[in-house]
Amino acid sequence: MSTNSLKKLLTAVDRWYRRHGRKLPWRIGPAERDAGETPDPYLVWLSEVMLQQTTIPHATPYFDAFRKRWPTVQKLAKASWDDVSASWAGLGYYSRARNLHACAKAVAELGGFPQDAASLRQLPGIGPYTAAAIASIAFDERVAPVDGNIERVVSRLHAIGSDGTEAGWRAAKQVISAHAQALVNALPKNHRAGDLAQALMDLGATVCTPKNPNCLICPLAEFCEARAQGDPERYPVKAEKKATPTRHGSAFVLLRNDEVLLIRRPPSGLLGGMMMPPTSAWSEAKPEDPLGEAPGKFAWNHIGEVRHVFTHFALKLTVYRAEVIARPKVHGEWLTHEAALAALPTVGRKAVALALGGARPR
Repeated sequence: MSTNSLKKLLTAVDRWYRRHGRKLPWRIGPAERDAGETPDPYLVWLSEVMLQQTTIPHATPYFDAFRKRWPTVQKLAKASWDDVSASWAGLGYYSRARNLHACAKAVAELGGFPQDAASLRQLPGIGPYTAAAIASIAFDERVAPVDGNIERVVSRLHAIGSDGTEAGWRAAKQVISAHAQALVNALPKNHRAGDLAQALMDLGATVCTPKNPNCLICPLAEFCEARAQGDPERYPVKAEKKATPTRHGSAFVLLRNDEVLLIRRPPSGLLGGMMMPPTSAWSEAKPEDPLGEAPGKFAWNHIGEVRHVFTHFALKLTVYRAEVIARPKVHGEWLTHEAALAALPTVGRKAVALALGGARPR
């Protein structure tokens, strides 16, 4: 693309963003930036962590709650893990919550967020994309964050395909990232890198969508090679998704009056550090003895099944319920039904809610 075309493209994107950019609770828009307002790196970081594998409508209430309860990274750093994990429940991918808490502590100790992507990457839980997004949006470093939306826009803009294999898609992603960085490098001195990043994100989310892209209103239409080919939906050409395997296990919901027994899972691994009802190990084969790992010999009743999909597999838990009068000597913590449902991750909440829904009235 010629220097003149790049200049026209960047001007078109900037004009579009100023008119059509999304209003998001963590975003400082271009008009506010012009007036001298600067993004809060804490809010940028918090939103980016929450939006990993999560949609904006789902993440926004959590963001608002975190922002209200812990308005600064220093306050989040001082929070207890129990409070952070309970507030995170329902967002999934709980290693992110552990890294979030650890990162807040590291940033508080540093006295603030580093202002470049290379330094940001040294913090817990911050990978290449998140570091680039924070550096670009919060500090206007001229580095290109490439999320799924930007990936799609740039892939179509330059008609960057692949052979559909894992290796081919990895190679294509490198080319896409290089083209995205070339756009940032070509920015005029008076254009902010953060505005460009957010403009491309919004363009991919609202116009250059995966299906039925609205090329008629796209500010990049005249520059887009995929549109010129007549088949923009062909791009990007990602590797074919593998079938999602299913694992099986049992969940044991032990009830006493208005309390339920929960345990805290080990700090590492899936759902690490989260509260859960006791469960058996998860395996691809259904357990031969579904009650073999129950936390005690109680009158377990089969209630039903719940299913939850993680990143790499689906989990089916067969739910069992038992009720006791006195507190038995078993490992765990007794929480009220309301407190338990608030503290549980989604899969645990599904299991406990199923058991409570079938509980006998007292």
